[in-house]
Amino acid sequence: MSGDFYLQPQELAELGNAFGTRAYDLAGAVKNFQGRTGDEQIHDGFGFLTESEEVTAAYVELAAEMAVSLGELARHLDEVGQALRGNAKNSEAADDALADLFKGGKG
Repeated sequence: MSGDFYLQPQELAELGNAFGTRAYDLAGAVKNFQGRTGDEQIHDGFGFLTESEEVTAAYVELAAEMAVSLGELARHLDEVGQALRGNAKNSEAADDALADLFKGGKG
């Protein structure tokens, strides 16, 4: 295993932005999903299946749990993106400070 490791702050920031974009897209899709899986929409769209309150309730509950899970995933992706962008800024600042030290600056 190589001991060399290089980090490009700009690439890390771009990856963070990609995570943020995907989180935003997923959050929008979850909102859209929630709007389409309410109790009224279920009754209108599933015909005979919705004659059973038990089936309808189970589907609505499953849809709600899925929306919560996907919402949590979107938040997590956003947090990862924020962390990556923060690390990119910290890395760039550390690189600049090190460069100043080599130039004889006070860092």
